[in-house]
Amino acid sequence: MQNIIDRFISYVTIDTQSDPKSDTTPSTAKQWILANKLVEELKDIGMQDVSVDENGYVMATLPSNTDHDVPVIGFISHMDTSPDFNGTNIRPRVIEKYNGKDIVLNEKENIILSPRYFEDLLQYKGQTLIVTDGTSLLGADDKAGITEIITAMEYLISHPEIKHGKIRIAFTPDEEIGRGAGKFNVEKFGAEWAYTMDGSQIGELEYENFNAAGVTIKIKGKSVHPGYAKGKMVNSLLLANRFANMLPPNEVPQRTEGTEGFFHFYSIKGDVENTVLEGIVRDHDFDKFEARKELLQKIANELNFKHGNAITLEIKDQYYNMREKIEPVFHIVDIAEQAMKDVGIEPFIKPIRGGTDGSQLSYMGLPCPNIFAGGHNFHGKYEYIPVQSMQKAVEVIVKIAQLTSEKYGK
Repeated sequence: MQNIIDRFISYVTIDTQSDPKSDTTPSTAKQWILANKLVEELKDIGMQDVSVDENGYVMATLPSNTDHDVPVIGFISHMDTSPDFNGTNIRPRVIEKYNGKDIVLNEKENIILSPRYFEDLLQYKGQTLIVTDGTSLLGADDKAGITEIITAMEYLISHPEIKHGKIRIAFTPDEEIGRGAGKFNVEKFGAEWAYTMDGSQIGELEYENFNAAGVTIKIKGKSVHPGYAKGKMVNSLLLANRFANMLPPNEVPQRTEGTEGFFHFYSIKGDVENTVLEGIVRDHDFDKFEARKELLQKIANELNFKHGNAITLEIKDQYYNMREKIEPVFHIVDIAEQAMKDVGIEPFIKPIRGGTDGSQLSYMGLPCPNIFAGGHNFHGKYEYIPVQSMQKAVEVIVKIAQLTSEKYGK
């Protein structure tokens, strides 16, 4: 257990926040610090073909130790942390034998991680938790995944009696800003399929996700002295508000769940003359996804008719539901499900209300379901992870490698 704790803490204390406004890859230079550290660590534990390319993608190989052909499989996690919340000066704290009560993260600021609000905490009573100090996110998304993959590779290297085929691993930059798979070299990676270790609570297994698009609405108003504005002024701020209110009021993140889609505006900046409204569109069903985009265009057209082409609508698809690419090779999900059962975990198969590198990689020719990494409350100060969940994730990786060799070796 201590090895996992030490490794995880050594990763999360490195600031690797990505930056959506940057046009470089990685989007932040500080991601190179972790990338270079991982390269050296992979070499130290005995991995082969260790490399980091000009864009910060780290890859390595664990050679096969069997005498028969086995499909090459992979495991992938991302190095960056979310720009949604402070990711600097992370000071993780280890809580041993959690007692099921409130955890004071920051006494000065009265920041409390409470099971009365975060009920999932209670299922980890008696376990070891790693939490924040209340001033930053933790970074378990997805440095837990990195920890688990490297620990699993280290275990397989030291236990050659466990037979497995060739295993490829990769750590990507910029997943949190939707670019993690953007420059991923699938051909170089050379796996038949892979798994992202990027899910949340123990047992999660996911092979479907949202279809996703980004939305930018630029609104041009007309500023006139308010005392003489009748029939002349066009207030772009009010037009932005009208646009948002013309969408279905219940189809927003806070009122949807499961496979239900939504519209979500997360930024508005402007004045009377110019306003920019930014948001996202999400839906698991592709036809409904397309209908949502059509509705946005319909509203833009209607408002433009009334207000003289004041609105410019930009919609850019971001990623698609990987289910379409996973179902034809569903045995890769079956292997992961069986691996969880074999190590004493009840699989919890559910759709992702978001996306991972795996959704894009699946459309790039690398089918890639998502497996739990163990953390909770990602992207904020209440983020935490049970160490025992990380241990189980390591066991799942090892068991997947073993089962692939047993079931699909030739």
